[in-house]
Order: sequence, then structure tokens, then C-alpha cells
Amino acid sequence: MKFPRGHVALERALSKLGAASRAEAQRLVRAGRVTVDGAVVTQPLTAVVPERSTIAIDGVHVRRGGWRTIVFHKPRGVVTTRRDPEGRKTVFDVLGSAAQGLVAVGRLDLASAGVLLLTTDTRLADWLTDPANGVIRRYAVTARGSVSDDARRQLEAGIDDLRASRVTVRKRSGRETHLIVELDEGKNREIRRLFSAIGHEVTRLTRVAFGAIELGSLQPGEFRELTREELRRAFGVGL
Repeated sequence: MKFPRGHVALERALSKLGAASRAEAQRLVRAGRVTVDGAVVTQPLTAVVPERSTIAIDGVHVRRGGWRTIVFHKPRGVVTTRRDPEGRKTVFDVLGSAAQGLVAVGRLDLASAGVLLLTTDTRLADWLTDPANGVIRRYAVTARGSVSDDARRQLEAGIDDLRASRVTVRKRSGRETHLIVELDEGKNREIRRLFSAIGHEVTRLTRVAFGAIELGSLQPGEFRELTREELRRAFGVGL
């Protein structure tokens, strides 16, 4: 569904404000527990402007905290969602109170690790994940077997609707190949699907950079705060 500029679905607004997951937001709205500017709304796709609308759950206003963005080293074995119906540990469980008011910028799957940005700035999150802006994500990938140069070129040429912007082989043997893979759009499990299409299983995947924001020395489960100026330099966007 397309909304006027600046508007989003109520379910998405609740998720982006850190109040609930999209699925939880849908349930809350349909149960009549959410008000917008004092009126009960029961349709999750109702268009709202998060920055101007007064949204409340059970009479408690959902408020955005101060501006904050962090880079987090997501560990393997945790999911990028606020709550998991299967009971698995989430990135928000790992961050604890440090995640208050933050939303994840895109996702990393359960078996992947590395750079995950989280922010209170939903417009920034939208800009960073918009494919039209082509923000490069860089990954260190280990794949089973020897990935040939022809296969590497195939990854860059594209397979169906999947394509790597750039693939560099760092080390190759008969047992496994170590590569750096760059994407300009973060489709679901894109790297794993690409390598599966050329007959190689990805055994290890770590996102080492999101644009110019790098993993650096952060250990799994650690994070650091980012400044507006750092993000301006990294992405060239006004904040």
C-alpha cells in the first residue's frame, strides 16, 4: 500500500518507535488497545505521521527518545527481531536496556554475525535500507569448496533477481574459499542464496561494514555509539 509522503502504516509506526514488533502491533491495534490523537484505531494499515501523531497503547503514550544510533556486533545464534515467537534470543535481549527506543536497520539472519546498525531515527533507517540509495554492505564469506573465477564472475553478473556488486577471492583451496562480497541491496539471505545457486554452501558469514561504518575491534555482543557527524561523513546524508 502506498501512503502520502511522511505517512506510514500504524503497525509500522509502532514497530519503528520500538513499542512492539509488527505482528504484536497488528494484534494490539485489532484489539482496540491503540489510539491515535485520542481516537481508537482498529486497522493496522491506518496511515499516520509518527513525528506528529500522538500514539498511545492502553492509554500510555508511545514516545520517541532522544536521537541515538549505534553500531552493534551481532553474534551468531540470535535473531534480528524484537521478540521471537519461537523463543530464540534476540539482538534486543543481548543489548538489554541499551536497546531502549532503538530499531534495527535491516537484518542479519540467525547464522550470520557482524555489523548491525540500530537507531531511533526512522527516516535514517528508511534511507539506509532504500535500494535506490545503493548503500554498500560488505561481508566476509567462507564457502565450501573452491569457488572458481567463472563462478565469481557469475555472482557479479547476477542470478535471477540476485546479484553481488563485487566479489573478491582472498584465499582458495579445495576445501573452502574465503571471499569478500559486496551488496548494494540487502535482500533476504541473498548471499547464501547466490552461493547455493553456484553450488557452494556458505559456512560462515560476517558483515564487516555497512557503508563506511566498519566492525573494527567490536567483539560479538559489543556496541558503540555513533555521532551525527560520523554518519554524515559515512553516508553523506543530512541528519
